[in-house]
Amino acid sequence: MAANRNLKQVRIENSSPAAPLGMVGGGGGGGNLKGLRGLEAESEAAAAAMALAPSKEGGGDEEQEVGFTIDIKSFLKPGEKSYTQRCRLFVGNLPTDITEEDFKRLFERYGEPSEVFINRDRGFGFIRLESRTLAEIAKAELDGTILKSRPLRIRFATHGAALTVKNLSPVVSNELLEQAFSQFGPVERAVVVVDDRGRATGKGFVEFAAKPPARKALERCSDGAFLLTTTPRPVVVEPMEQFDDEDGLPEKLMQKTQQYHKEREQPPRFAQPGTFEFEYASRWKALDEMEKQQREQVDRNIREAKEKLEAEMEAARHEHQLMLMRQDLMRRQEELRRLEELRNQELQKRKQIQLRHEEEHRRREEEMLRQREQEELRRQQEGGFKPNFMDNVSLNKCKHEHSSADQLGFPLETPNKWPQGIVCFPENSSALEFFFLCAG
Repeated sequence: MAANRNLKQVRIENSSPAAPLGMVGGGGGGGNLKGLRGLEAESEAAAAAMALAPSKEGGGDEEQEVGFTIDIKSFLKPGEKSYTQRCRLFVGNLPTDITEEDFKRLFERYGEPSEVFINRDRGFGFIRLESRTLAEIAKAELDGTILKSRPLRIRFATHGAALTVKNLSPVVSNELLEQAFSQFGPVERAVVVVDDRGRATGKGFVEFAAKPPARKALERCSDGAFLLTTTPRPVVVEPMEQFDDEDGLPEKLMQKTQQYHKEREQPPRFAQPGTFEFEYASRWKALDEMEKQQREQVDRNIREAKEKLEAEMEAARHEHQLMLMRQDLMRRQEELRRLEELRNQELQKRKQIQLRHEEEHRRREEEMLRQREQEELRRQQEGGFKPNFMDNVSLNKCKHEHSSADQLGFPLETPNKWPQGIVCFPENSSALEFFFLCAG
């Protein structure tokens, strides 16, 4: 079954008895990648290209198709982002009359592209596919393909937004590196380089989705000190050197210059001792050995300097922490002293307020007592008197006795001329006694 135009599904055929299905993909839709990853780079791309190659149908004989169907999304690795710079291909040696439709049709079997660019004058173009695996398959299939009598030259495009990050701490991971550099812009990939034992080498690289964020990160990290961990160990950011360690330089791309033909006159060989070749070959080897020793010495000096700096930094950190602790203790003592002063001031204010209240209360009592005395004095001076209830009772008794005295023949003056003091006496007292009391 041939791959359709939308490339939603493809069928891998059992085209050769020497390549059974188990070697390619196992027995399920998700097992094909496991088989592909176990092969070498070239055989991986070639084997995966078989998944996209159309099957050949026999003339009149209808043969039973043996294979399985793969979803195109299975070519995306877990966590891999689609349409990144790593999925961008450079296509060289294009015909000058090629159209964009023809260019897209050339890659239509490998998914829908997100970027297509053609420079007809110089005969090259760029195309960006969905995943790195699809780009590798397209490169493996189409590189060297003859198009209008011109062999196509396909390779991965240079990543212009990639940066190399050095001086990384051993505790920095891929995720932390991506998180740290995401503040400058979208990051497509961030990787910490490790050795064959999985130990961090102190280097890594960050691939941005565009060039402006990469330039911003490079400028900010060059001007300032960008720290990823607690240790004040700034990272060193540089533009990433681009190398092609996959295809290298094949013979078909070599320029056949005069120097090329001169150097190719002699085949590969070992120089014989005592010859001109051996003498200068030995001098070249001695120069290389000297360079190696000097590099080792420089690396050793740098390593010792780093260890010394780390020791000084650790001692300075402890001293700095002690200084901060002393400053914090002094600040706390000053704060306690200030709080104590505020407390004493508050107690003094409360005491003064209490004394004022007591003084005010005493003054009010004295004022009330003084007003009462003045009122009593004024009443005594004015001669006014307001009898109370007992005085009224005594007055009525006196009036009763007055009538009795009048019957006895003792003339009395009017009550207005009576003395101010009224004396109460028992009811059995005689009228004469009352008269003498009133007169006295």
